[in-house]
Amino acid sequence: MVARRPTALAAGIVLVLEAVGLVLLHIVLAKLLAGQRMSLDGLDPDLMVTATWVMGAVLGAYVALCGVLLVLLGVRDRPPGRAVRLLLISCAITHGVLGALTVGLVGWAAFAYMMVVLGLIVASLVLYAPESPEPAPPAGRGGVAAA
Repeated sequence: MVARRPTALAAGIVLVLEAVGLVLLHIVLAKLLAGQRMSLDGLDPDLMVTATWVMGAVLGAYVALCGVLLVLLGVRDRPPGRAVRLLLISCAITHGVLGALTVGLVGWAAFAYMMVVLGLIVASLVLYAPESPEPAPPAGRGGVAAA
């Protein structure tokens, strides 16, 4: 496959850049939340600020890890192991869910971006799919083979 290396590299670079954007977005959200000093149903405002910081760090690290793994996948040009495949599948699912949320909250442009990233992740997974083993030859008739 000729297109699998550039696809994995592009997906990895986009995910690393997206991770930086997610962290910056959560930093802005935490600063805005800290400046308002409002309580939501009795929750401590400081707890909400801390949770926003933590969520930004965790989500950014998760997306950055997926991006780095995709870059390594493109550089090595070998199919990923089971754990990496599961992590990338969960990243694709996360992007699908976030894409569905962004269409209503942010708009169609953000939805289109999320779907492009989802497509890059899925394309990388499909292009690096493990090869299926050759089927076993059919057994001879009569049950037990002659020795």
